[in-house]
Amino acid sequence: MSIHEKGALALRSRTKPTTGEKPASPRKAAIAKLVAAPRAAGDDEADDKQRGGGVQSLGRAFSILEEVARHREGIGLAELSKLVGLHNSTTFHLAKTLASLGYLRQEKDNKRYRIGRPLFALAASALDEIEMVNVATPVLEELSRQTGESGHFAVRMGDAVVVIARTSGPGAFQLADRVGVVRPAHCTALGKIILASLRPEQLKRFIDRVELKPSTPKSISDVGALMREIAEVQRTGVAFDDGEFNPEVRCVAVPVTDFTGQVIGALGISGPIWRLSNQALHAGAQVVQAAADRLSAEFGAKDRAHKALAQKV
Repeated sequence: MSIHEKGALALRSRTKPTTGEKPASPRKAAIAKLVAAPRAAGDDEADDKQRGGGVQSLGRAFSILEEVARHREGIGLAELSKLVGLHNSTTFHLAKTLASLGYLRQEKDNKRYRIGRPLFALAASALDEIEMVNVATPVLEELSRQTGESGHFAVRMGDAVVVIARTSGPGAFQLADRVGVVRPAHCTALGKIILASLRPEQLKRFIDRVELKPSTPKSISDVGALMREIAEVQRTGVAFDDGEFNPEVRCVAVPVTDFTGQVIGALGISGPIWRLSNQALHAGAQVVQAAADRLSAEFGAKDRAHKALAQKV
């Protein structure tokens, strides 16, 4: 055997597949070139740091929540990792954080993940708000027909109020406020109703932390003046805004309560000052009060809504 033949034989011997292995087919070899090599356990975390870890981790956490929600019978870590496309260690740490917050729970016997109760509470809250809008809208539509002005239903959002339902009156020059608009509490009729419904300690904390920024020259920016205004709202059950947020707009609002007797929102009308005079505003308060009583009854309230504020005095 020549030297060249011996060399070729030795080369074939070194590259011969081990027992149980088959040489890769051309198709598998081509696929292998397209598939990224497995990454180390810390690769996902390293990527987080390089590409804005907070945002990416948040996206991954929501992917995990969505995938767990699709599996009512629960899902194990390995399958969850595969479905969300993350390494087991990354999925484990994110799921562990979500479980510590209560948004996921892990069964003790089989270690499968399920959706936690706080998510159901969040969903129920959203459904409650949707239902509130559905119930409030017909009342607002009737109120707008009666008064010719825009109708609003707002609820508390932190230290402000957010309009979750609104309607326009039949007349011209309707206000362009949209659903979802957030307004300060101290210089709007809707917001004053919400402030008047707070417990004394809640109101004190609001006063301590919120800067009473004026929106117009008529805005209340003095703590003493605001407290006197709130006391009057609690006594009468009605709040007014005479150009305090928008110099061209007047508003009147009253509370809306539920079956527990608690104030859950404020209902009111607003219109341009040249059409809605102070006299018309006070006269319209009775119509708004009647509408609020109807809406409160829809939410199960037994007494007139303004009684909830009168109890604060």
